[in-house]
Amino acid sequence: MLAIAVFFLAHWWVSVFFQSFYLHRYCAHGMLTMSKGWERFFHFCTFVAQGSSFLMPRGYMILHREHHAYSDTEKDPHSPHVFRNLWTMMAHTKDRYRGIVVGTIEPESRFDGECPSWPALDRIASSWTTRIAFGLAYTLFYVKFAPHWAFYLLLPFHYLMGPVHGAVVNWAGHMYGYRNFNTSDKSRNTLFVDVLTAGELFQNNHHRHPTSPTFAKRWFEIDPTFVVIKMLKKLGIVQLKFAP
Repeated sequence: MLAIAVFFLAHWWVSVFFQSFYLHRYCAHGMLTMSKGWERFFHFCTFVAQGSSFLMPRGYMILHREHHAYSDTEKDPHSPHVFRNLWTMMAHTKDRYRGIVVGTIEPESRFDGECPSWPALDRIASSWTTRIAFGLAYTLFYVKFAPHWAFYLLLPFHYLMGPVHGAVVNWAGHMYGYRNFNTSDKSRNTLFVDVLTAGELFQNNHHRHPTSPTFAKRWFEIDPTFVVIKMLKKLGIVQLKFAP
């Protein structure tokens, strides 16, 4: 049981960290700068962390920029105030992401632009062979260590870890919690100390200050991803493009 708990929590936190740090703050918002070598390193780490649910940086970037521009309106790709339930919201998000990635949907030019690209890795990471291989690896781990069949109910979270994180943030972050700022959308801060999604559930703070590398704005709010960013800055691995 301990092995399963450690594996699940490690996969959850490592995956959500790289989604927040690399895909969100670096790729979508350009809050940080780093060398090409470190960019490739974090790109690869994001692939390994997300595994079977790897999200290509350009697709993620465009969807997220659309979300900010049209937050909680009909054009928002994932607003809980537009879609009647969580499942239809994420199904629409999946369809739009897929259309952008394969080229059947042409986004507004202002949402596209410079984005980390590693065609060879992205092609391998997005292939069904790779996704199934990761899924099989997760399943075999459970076969080896799960003490009861009920633990297998956790496997879908491993298979869809990236979209699960997106669903939690986009639904809860615009439905539940408190507001520090009077923004034009309905964004909220769901947690005071966001260890669940590595700072992503400070949505109201982030929508008010979309270029700030820290999502925590009050003394009691803690953004774990920014804690790591400060460590990486001290090591000279990243630089902040905007003030916290």
